[in-house]
Amino acid sequence: MTEEIGIRELKERTSEVLRRVREEKATYTVTFRGEAVAQITPVEDKRMSQEEIDRWIAEADELAEEIGKHWPKGVSAVDAVREQRR
Repeated sequence: MTEEIGIRELKERTSEVLRRVREEKATYTVTFRGEAVAQITPVEDKRMSQEEIDRWIAEADELAEEIGKHWPKGVSAVDAVREQRR
């Protein structure tokens, strides 16, 4: 649930508000004279775990191997791209 907070109140309680956003995943709508002007929301951690990175690399290696099986001899990737652009 989103809690509304006025700019002046936010100024007085900034540390507390940010602590709640960080620890409790609270969301605030910041208002100025009753009008919503901003929202403060927690940021999702979008970093990949080492396991996810390893899995992604393995999938990319498998794809590269499959492409390599069907790639014509004597044609570079640069030449293939240039041909497709024509």
